Amino acid sequence: MHRVTLISAVLFVAPLVLRAQQPTAPHDSVRGAIRAVDTRARTLEVTTGVGLALRVVRLQVPAAVPITDRKGALGAPINLAKLKPGDVIRVSFGSRPTGLVAYTIERVGRMEVGVVP
Repeated sequence: MHRVTLISAVLFVAPLVLRAQQPTAPHDSVRGAIRAVDTRARTLEVTTGVGLALRVVRLQVPAAVPITDRKGALGAPINLAKLKPGDVIRVSFGSRPTGLVAYTIERVGRMEVGVVP
């Protein structure tokens, strides 16, 4: 009888444990202008419009995140240090216990007006 109970418990718990270990798929995306880049902490602040309001999204950028430039040849890869305040980017990201984490970043242009160097 204990064997049946143990097998039932394992069959019930195993899928939950495996699902928790799988990487989280991107659940959101944002398009906006970079407000700040911290290459040491590997974070970005992106200002974006939501309705009639502005919001700032702070994202962690792991080293493995692909960063591309739309104007480069076939979305040429670039590194985090190449991103500057005023760059317009599109980011897909997800939520983790430590905060919002970027999954992909694409630089789509540059905002020239209103940028303080």
